[in-house]
Amino acid sequence: MDQTHASSPLAGAVHDLATEVVLALRSGDHLATVCGAAGIDEENRTGIAAARVIGADLLLPSVLYGRHPHPGDVAVLDRAVREFPPKPDAPAATAWSHWHMISTLQRMAQPPGAAAAGTFEEPDAAWLEQAPWQSFTHQLSVLAPLAVPAAPSAVQRAAAARAVDLARGFVRAVRRRDWLQAAGAGRWLAAIGGEPATLGLERGLDFVELMGGHDPRVTLHVRAARLMAEARAR
Repeated sequence: MDQTHASSPLAGAVHDLATEVVLALRSGDHLATVCGAAGIDEENRTGIAAARVIGADLLLPSVLYGRHPHPGDVAVLDRAVREFPPKPDAPAATAWSHWHMISTLQRMAQPPGAAAAGTFEEPDAAWLEQAPWQSFTHQLSVLAPLAVPAAPSAVQRAAAARAVDLARGFVRAVRRRDWLQAAGAGRWLAAIGGEPATLGLERGLDFVELMGGHDPRVTLHVRAARLMAEARAR
């Protein structure tokens, strides 16, 4: 594990998983295993916790390229769903992340006995409607894995209704040098469209990646944004 990028084994595992997702997004290779390349399997407790941090983005290459995910990655994500359910008093963003992991498993692959086999209702999203644009952008950036095509949700509808607020939040995050938040907000804008033409999202994302690219999670969101923007432009 490259400890220069991590202050703990968990942070290192998150870094490695995010790096492998980026590599898969760049190559488009749906047969490659993200978890296997990072040395993580469903018996690796630290790796499972890292998969919970990455969330449904573990299967993002398959989601964006419309291909079958590797069974090993599906098994790790399913184990993360089982091992780390949200507590009753968990923040709304945690509940939404968990819901999206399950819904992604339902759409992409269901191994026998998978945790995604049952139904799981969407958490409440009413709190997003009246949130100030600053906190709205923060929460949406935390929930950036939900910014994918063909995955409608109340969070996605809230984002689409407040594209201008997200654009303001994107600019604010860049000015504050919060590259991860900027990348997450930019990913949402690429997914939903509707941002002001004056924003210059494409160049903005280039700058975010240049400045924050040492964090593979930033690169992950930027690469996802570019792929979705390219798909919308076709």
